[in-house]
Amino acid sequence: MTRVPESPGPPSPEDSREASHGRPGGRWQALVRLLGVRPVHAARTEAARIGRSVRAIGRGPGRERDLLVQSLKAAGAALLAWVVAKNLMGDPMALMAPWVALVLVQATVYSSLRRAAQQCTAICAGTLLASGAEAVTGDTLGALAICLPLLMLLANWSRFGDQGVYGATTAVFTLAAGSVSAASVGHRLGQTLLGAVIGVAVNALVLPPIHLRDVRENLAAVARETGDVLCAVAGELSDGDWDARTAADWSRRSARLEHRLETLHSARRWSRESLRLMNGPLRALRRVPSSVPPDAEDERWSRITGHVRALTRTLAIAADQDRAPQPPDPEVLATYARLLELIGQSCRAEGDRLLGGPADGRSGDGDAEDGDTEDGERTRRELHHRLEEVLREHAGREAARTTVLGSLLLQAESLWAEAVPAAVRESVRQGAAAGTASRSPDAE
Repeated sequence: MTRVPESPGPPSPEDSREASHGRPGGRWQALVRLLGVRPVHAARTEAARIGRSVRAIGRGPGRERDLLVQSLKAAGAALLAWVVAKNLMGDPMALMAPWVALVLVQATVYSSLRRAAQQCTAICAGTLLASGAEAVTGDTLGALAICLPLLMLLANWSRFGDQGVYGATTAVFTLAAGSVSAASVGHRLGQTLLGAVIGVAVNALVLPPIHLRDVRENLAAVARETGDVLCAVAGELSDGDWDARTAADWSRRSARLEHRLETLHSARRWSRESLRLMNGPLRALRRVPSSVPPDAEDERWSRITGHVRALTRTLAIAADQDRAPQPPDPEVLATYARLLELIGQSCRAEGDRLLGGPADGRSGDGDAEDGDTEDGERTRRELHHRLEEVLREHAGREAARTTVLGSLLLQAESLWAEAVPAAVRESVRQGAAAGTASRSPDAE
C-alpha cells in the first residue's frame, strides 16, 4: 500500500515569529501588528501631508511659505531679544525678553500690538501682585495662595483675550525665583517691555504679514469646487445611472461648499486685520497683491452655493421612492445635464480667472472664456428653450414631474444669472434688440 504523505500542520507561534523576523520586512510587519493599522496609517498620512507642504514651499508664494516666514521671524526675534538682554544689558538669565518676543510674532501686525498690550499688562499685574503678596506674608506658599486666585480671575476677563494666563505664570516664576525686591521687579518688567518691542518691531519691519492672497485663493477654491459639483451632477444625470444614494452624495458634496464659505469668511477677516496699521511705508516693505476681490463676491458665491444645495436637495427628493415628486424622463435630464455642465464650466473658468486673471477679481468683465462666450450663451438659450417646451408639455398631464422639472429649471436659471452675469446681460441686450427690430415698421 502506498502511504499518503501527511499534510503539514499549522506552524507554531515560535516558528511564525522566526519566519517573520527572518525574511525582509518581517520586523516592520511585526511592528505594524504590534502598534495596529490605524496609528501606522495616520503616521503615513501625516508624513505625506508634510511632504506636500514642503513641496508647496518650493513651488512659490502661498500659505505654507507664509507660515515658514512667520516661524523664522519668531525664532529670529527671540534670538535678537536674548542677545540684547544678555550681552548689551548684562542680564545673566535673559528669560523674559526672548519669551515675550517669541510669542508676539503674530499673524498680523495689529494682533501683535494688541497681544503685546494684553501680555505686558498681564505680566505687570502678575509681577506686582506676587511681589506685594510676598511682602505682606513673607512666605512663598502664602503669597501664591493670595495672588493666584486673583490672577486667574483676571485671566478670564475678556479684555485680556488668551494672554491673561501669563499673569498667573509670571507670579509663579517671580515667587519661585527666590527673594523678591524692587530691583528684581523692575528688572522683570523692563525685560518684558524689551521683548515686546523687539517682537512687534520684527513682525512689522521684516516682511510684514499681509493676508490678501488667502482671500483670492479661497474664493477661487469655492468657484472651482462649485464647478466640480455641478459637472459631477451633470455627468451622472447624463449617464442615467443615478439613484437615492447618488443624490445623497451630491447633497453631501454641496454641503461641503458651506465649509468652504466659512474658510473664505475667515480669510476675509484676516485680510482686513492684516491691512490695519499697514499703510504707507510698512506696506512697501512687503510685495503682495495690491487688492482683493470685493466683499460682494463673497455674497455672490454664497448665493450660488445656496442654489447648488437647493438643486441637489430637489434631486434627492425626486430620487426618494417614498416621496410623491418624480424625476423627469432620462432624455429630459440629459438636456438638463448639458445646461448644468455649461454652468459648471463657467464656475471653473471663474476660479481660474481669480488666480491668474484681472487683479480686481470681478467675474465676467474681462475676456470671455468657456461659458462666458457668445456660443455658450447661445447654447444655454437653446437648452433652456427645449426644457421650457417640455415643461409646458408636462404641465397638463404630469403634475409631479412638472414640479421637479420646474424647480430644477428655476435653480439652473438662478445659477446662470449669478455665475455668468455678463453673459446674462448680453443675452438681455440681444433679446431686447431683437424685439425692437421685430416691432419696427421695416420688419413688418
